[in-house]
Amino acid sequence: MNSTASSLSIAVYGHESAEPAAVAAALGAHVAHVAEAHIDCAIFAVNPSTGIDQATIDIWSAYDEFQTPRILVVTHLENQEADFEDAVMVANRVFDLMATPYLVLHDQAGLPCALISLETMQILDYSTVPPTQRPCETEHELLVQEFRDEYLELTSSLGEGAFSAGVLFPALPIWIEKNLGVDIVKSYLQQLNV
Repeated sequence: MNSTASSLSIAVYGHESAEPAAVAAALGAHVAHVAEAHIDCAIFAVNPSTGIDQATIDIWSAYDEFQTPRILVVTHLENQEADFEDAVMVANRVFDLMATPYLVLHDQAGLPCALISLETMQILDYSTVPPTQRPCETEHELLVQEFRDEYLELTSSLGEGAFSAGVLFPALPIWIEKNLGVDIVKSYLQQLNV
């Protein structure tokens, strides 16, 4: 069991293609198939190539009643058939409005290698172990400005503590084998430990 989540009850949901069991193992959580009222956080794993099945949509909706904090994690970013932004667009339609605090940056081969924080405009480079942080370049700022404006407007309107209150839903990219984004999901879970 992962120490990050040891005092929290975390359930992971999603179609088998999104590998919810691997997500659960990486985050010290358990895979579930129904909404559970006692859960501290529900994590919904989505593979952008296969979309979101009706059973997962129904479980997300069931958590509205409990106002449970929820996180969307987008897996299989390395497959390049669909991407993070595609998965977020689908989630916006079938779940709720997602907050995207990070966007994915790709290397020369087209594989995810880094994340850019829309709050701080810092790049987390996962091609190094441990990941390194550096300021983004001007070209990145221009490319993500519209996404950043939307994210900052959403977080500002909902206020501090919106994630813990179950009204702000972060969508986060992860590649478990490369540890990309896993640390960020854990940092959100730590907010629930406070």
